[in-house]
Amino acid sequence: MVTVSPTPLLKDELDIVIPTIRNLDFLEMWRPFFQPYHLIIVQDGDPTKTIKVPEGFDYELYNRNDINRILGPKASCISFKDSACRCFGYMVSKKKYIYTIDDDCFVAKDPSGKDINALEQHIQNLLSPSTPFFFNTLYDPYRSGADFVRGYPFSLREGVPTAVSHGLWLNIPDYDAPTQLVKPLERNTRYVDAIMTIPKGTLFPMCGMNLAFNRELIGPAMYFGLMGDGQPIGRYDDMWAGWCTKVICDHLGWGVKTGLPYIWHSKASNPFVNLKKEYKGIYWQEELIPFFQSVALPKDCTTVQKCYIEISKQVKAKLGKVDDYFNKLADAMVTWIEAWDELNPSGDISAKIPNGASK
Repeated sequence: MVTVSPTPLLKDELDIVIPTIRNLDFLEMWRPFFQPYHLIIVQDGDPTKTIKVPEGFDYELYNRNDINRILGPKASCISFKDSACRCFGYMVSKKKYIYTIDDDCFVAKDPSGKDINALEQHIQNLLSPSTPFFFNTLYDPYRSGADFVRGYPFSLREGVPTAVSHGLWLNIPDYDAPTQLVKPLERNTRYVDAIMTIPKGTLFPMCGMNLAFNRELIGPAMYFGLMGDGQPIGRYDDMWAGWCTKVICDHLGWGVKTGLPYIWHSKASNPFVNLKKEYKGIYWQEELIPFFQSVALPKDCTTVQKCYIEISKQVKAKLGKVDDYFNKLADAMVTWIEAWDELNPSGDISAKIPNGASK
């Protein structure tokens, strides 16, 4: 029996969210690291299919019928037949932190051959400050053996809260379909022992397969969009959440870290299937990036919810003319926030719940 540590970090303050359409045998490999934590499994696709979870894990499982029952008409904002359905798990969680991982991701080894406890590293990232306002050339100054370099302003050395910890992957790279097609055999073998804060004003492509965040700080912005079945686009769910989240973190003064920890990504998805899902996204992203680079949030946007609703208005006003899909997406963003506030009434004092009705 492998023992991790006497008391796992944040044992009662973190949920692990997993979207899946298959049996979760991959959890066996993660058992030493995940078993102490509560899992929220969001089953995609056919709700009559039974998903098997290995013995000994503490979990709750939601399928499409559960989503419809819990959210009613607002369930329309949760994507169907797409891993974007995972964000339902963020909404129903009652914990301060979330770690989300895909079911084709395994434990990676560091260069010395030791198993990487990805969850522990994410927690360390989230519990240490970020430095978005001034770049430290030694990367994360809070790691052991590092510090702020000469010329780093003392007034900024305290850092700001870390809202998001974005981990990476060895083996199968996270490429878009055109890159997959021209580099079918490429594997990521580079383990870079670094963590950095993404500077303020800089967007990044967020991957949802190895991701942790402070749900209490940034949860309502972690909406993985309207993707998959019935939508003209897929595989941009995490990107959308990443762009919205980063703009809001920049506005509210929080940080996003990227780098360690690595996981082992085992399965290359089909580039032709991916191209079909991504085609419009690849085309639209040339408009989306300048849009997010120019989003300005007014001073009175003091909560994540207010920021998110404001972004939805700007999506409608500016991206609605790119394609009608963005009008639908903007409406879904508003529905998502309404559903979030209903399930998490204390999260925002402006939550529209009469007399703060209890759950």
